[in-house]
Amino acid sequence: MRRSSMKSNAINHHELYRLPWSLSDNAISWLEPTSACNMTCDGCYRENVKGSHKSLQEVKKELDTFQRLRKSDCISVAGGDPLVHPQITEIVQEIKSRGFKPILNTNGKALDMQFLKELKDAGVYGFTFHIDSKQSRGKPWNGKNEMELNELRLYYAQMLAEMGGIACSFNSTVYEDTIEYIPGMIQWAQNYIDIVHTMVFIAFRNVVPNLPFDWFAGGRKIDFIDLHYHSDKVRKIDIKSTDMLDKVREEIPEFTPAAFLNGTLESDAFKWLLTERVGVESNIFGYPGPKFLELVMATHHFLKGKYLSYISPRESGLAKTILLLWPFDKGIKHSVKNYFFYLLKNPLRIFKKIYFQTIMFIQPVDFLQDGSQSMCDGCPDITIWNNQLVWSCRLEELRYFNTYVQSVSKT
Repeated sequence: MRRSSMKSNAINHHELYRLPWSLSDNAISWLEPTSACNMTCDGCYRENVKGSHKSLQEVKKELDTFQRLRKSDCISVAGGDPLVHPQITEIVQEIKSRGFKPILNTNGKALDMQFLKELKDAGVYGFTFHIDSKQSRGKPWNGKNEMELNELRLYYAQMLAEMGGIACSFNSTVYEDTIEYIPGMIQWAQNYIDIVHTMVFIAFRNVVPNLPFDWFAGGRKIDFIDLHYHSDKVRKIDIKSTDMLDKVREEIPEFTPAAFLNGTLESDAFKWLLTERVGVESNIFGYPGPKFLELVMATHHFLKGKYLSYISPRESGLAKTILLLWPFDKGIKHSVKNYFFYLLKNPLRIFKKIYFQTIMFIQPVDFLQDGSQSMCDGCPDITIWNNQLVWSCRLEELRYFNTYVQSVSKT
């Protein structure tokens, strides 16, 4: 439990770019065509309901609602696992036809090259693969730690690279006993910066027995075990994005975030903490800073009418062009300096591409001392419930109680 609005000594939110995303104007929207999944994951906030596939007509209606209520660059298609939906290719086509980038959030278990080709032909823009050590993947992956699972991550990254033109991202839930692996996973991602475009780390959250709260749904007191995302044992549920950042900086001291989302109740919380870096497999030249992110978001919104989310592999390989912006951003200026010394050692390196790579730390709902729940202000993972925009991570509360559950301090 987060007991106070404690500032990290590592960063100051006034020195970062506050991402401009809002409820009505956001880079991402979250579509869930099914609750069914072919795997179980520790801490999943969605009940696995087999046969829960929405019809294509229902999906179209939800896309209508997004277009009516919210500007977005991409639609993240999640669940459940979207690849088990029998009409997923048609859903991708529909999203693409409306001018969105279709991004599939999947565990990848159902994906093979033939299926991937069908999805590419349908217009898929990218994949975000959820891979971590607390999934029921079966042999040979059960019991593997996060670093050992990089073999599986590389399998999917190479699959997308072979198909070509598809953005590749990975996300992992971060637990008390896996936070130590984050620096190694980030180093692994650098080794494959040409084909791994984004790494996302999401702090584990659950409702646990020792929380000093009573729980209410629409004024009716309920038992915490009635919540889908509860645990029967005490677990650490207050890992913060700054804890993940501090762990990374133990091994990569120069690692520098550029942008953030604050909390709905805490202006200085780092609910989404975004880092951009530019480099090649052997060298990270630097970390573009807040002025760069502000310029990118403002320019994209000016030209396209919406904020930028994912970029394509081709765009990722154009990182060299941003070095021209060095007068406007300290992070880029530092990158240019390091790139210059890199070229001095071998001038022929000027013909080698350099790449963007995004690292994101996400800190979900925080319980404050009085029981108030601080959410992500400007959350990109907003989905649809009864034709309204709602938090996807709390959708089960609406399904079971038709309202969000409130926590109230017992003291």
